[in-house]
Amino acid sequence: MEPGTRIVRHAAVCAAALLLCTGLTTTASAETITASADNTTVSADSATSGADPLAVQLDAYWTPARMEAALPVAPFKGNGAGTAETGASPAVDGPRPGEYIPPSRSFDGIPQAGTFFWTDATGTGRTCSGSVVRSPGHDLVLSAGHCLKGYAGTSPERHLAFVPQYHDSLKPFGIFPVRVNGVYVPQQYYELGEHAGAAYDFAFATTEPNQDGTRLEDAVGGVRLLTGTGYYHAPVRMIGYPAGAEKPLECWSWTTRWDSDDPADPGTFPRIACDAFVGGTSGGPMLVPWPGGWAVVGVIGGYHTGGNTPQISYSAYFGTATEALYRAAVTGAPPAGPGLTAG
Repeated sequence: MEPGTRIVRHAAVCAAALLLCTGLTTTASAETITASADNTTVSADSATSGADPLAVQLDAYWTPARMEAALPVAPFKGNGAGTAETGASPAVDGPRPGEYIPPSRSFDGIPQAGTFFWTDATGTGRTCSGSVVRSPGHDLVLSAGHCLKGYAGTSPERHLAFVPQYHDSLKPFGIFPVRVNGVYVPQQYYELGEHAGAAYDFAFATTEPNQDGTRLEDAVGGVRLLTGTGYYHAPVRMIGYPAGAEKPLECWSWTTRWDSDDPADPGTFPRIACDAFVGGTSGGPMLVPWPGGWAVVGVIGGYHTGGNTPQISYSAYFGTATEALYRAAVTGAPPAGPGLTAG
């Protein structure tokens, strides 16, 4: 069977499966209004209890100059790094001979995707991508584990916040602080590390309201989290924020299955070809059309923390471990952390 025929066949199967899949979701407010051209919804009874002092402080801290200067958390994503940094050759982790690589384009973004900003232990600004997923608290962001793993437990506050639809140094919906003890990364990822634990490279962050006291999902809507839907999806809209760029990138492509032959990064991962997804795009969502908006089936990460070349990206597979982490985040369970025992 020709590769193109196989992709089309799996795309059709995947589309049918998506329509039947229940996935993970939360009950939406009965009173909703249309938020954008992407057909997402926003609760009409958004919390507006007044200014959030921490959000006001972070809004002042993250000036356009600081946001533009922020560096990617995964410096090797998309630069063709070899074995010295990642343990794999770009010849293995990269485009296949003659493979079509769909182009990406800069655009102003969508309300449900955005970027994290924070400062590392040296005070250097850092950035990673994320997406707002529906949750009972209307406050949850999905990203990659390697983006947020340094913020478990009582880690020092480092100006960590999420800016939805960031573009051109603007914060169109304000800035949303990440709560103290609000970062959820799988315990397995801490124990195994970013390579041996690549199959657990996903994370959630719970946020506080923005400067106006509005909750995140009430401000921008959310995408549905899907788990257990397989590796083959089409069409897939991937969005990511290259560090230092004025706008995010989007690309339309499809995902296939990648079985790792690298013992340092074991597992099976969704694989997607899209051009120009470099450092900073880690944590960006892989979206599929869903009634009323979008659903997320992966984030840039997983195998080789998202891939060694800008043309090929990966995601950890969303399965039972993703469901368990989501439920921990929405119920406010104590987050995992380095040196803790999974329980």
